[in-house]
Amino acid sequence: MIEDVSRTLTTGEVLAEVTRSEVVESQHSGHLIVLDQSGNVLVSKGNPATLIYTRSAIKSIQTAAMVRAGLILEPRLLALVSASHSGSQMHQSAALEILASAGLNEDALRNGKDRPLGVEENRAWGTNAPTRLAHNCSGKHAGMLATSVLNGWPLDTYLDPQHPIQIACRHELESLAEESVSLTSIDGCGAPLFLLSLGAVTRAIRNITVSRDPIHQSVVVACRTFPEMVAGENRLTTRLMRQVNGLFLKEGAEGVNVGSLPNGSAFAFKISDGSGRAHESIVGSILVTLGIETFNETLPIFGGQEIVGSISAKPLIGE
Repeated sequence: MIEDVSRTLTTGEVLAEVTRSEVVESQHSGHLIVLDQSGNVLVSKGNPATLIYTRSAIKSIQTAAMVRAGLILEPRLLALVSASHSGSQMHQSAALEILASAGLNEDALRNGKDRPLGVEENRAWGTNAPTRLAHNCSGKHAGMLATSVLNGWPLDTYLDPQHPIQIACRHELESLAEESVSLTSIDGCGAPLFLLSLGAVTRAIRNITVSRDPIHQSVVVACRTFPEMVAGENRLTTRLMRQVNGLFLKEGAEGVNVGSLPNGSAFAFKISDGSGRAHESIVGSILVTLGIETFNETLPIFGGQEIVGSISAKPLIGE
């Protein structure tokens, strides 16, 4: 355990700026790493040793741990286990499919209750009460429960950090990250949450991408094939995985984002203020740096109906 968790995150470097009428109105600072095809550091902003909570960015790795423990699901459902889904009927029905495959129903879920994460899905939800199934992590929790059933592990305590499924998830992450977890906390959904250096998180995403392990390959391919299950319509993760061939992308709460390409390039960043507003510009800048030249790195800022400024990532190379 580290001595003082509160001191592990510094502001870092400015990664994006919001301008209005040519005046910088706001800045988003943080820490960022981009690895080239060989796994060498191509870009480093802020401190790569900064310890961050991985949040939902490493759900694919947790899914791999479940598959290694015996979980067998079609790719569409593996993608949902790896998801922070929007809570559409499609997503909720898929989570129920996973539960039903193990003889369970929604009552077995122990994650927190929430409204749908997607904007349109949340609007359509209206005044309905939050549910565990609508929570964006219900696919992951359904997978954990189904894996526990297969192995005869207790169901009521599947969120305990010492439960076999959680130990398996932690071991899978540590193996891919090539670093031990510094601290285990509790994520917003109630599952164990891991503290690692940003460098280790980046390494883990690259390693699962280039791995020849059929389990790792099956999870990454499932996410790339069904990006609508990993997030949802109009969400950044889904849009970009559709737009950029072979891109793997996953966001997490509090400004965390990770991604990789089939050639072994990978990246991760953490926005210090926890905001996701600049993610699209930053990811776009990373993709351009990695040779994806068709991406727009600048997003408009409106004054009424008129574009009066932009959200733009700071240059990653050459500054």
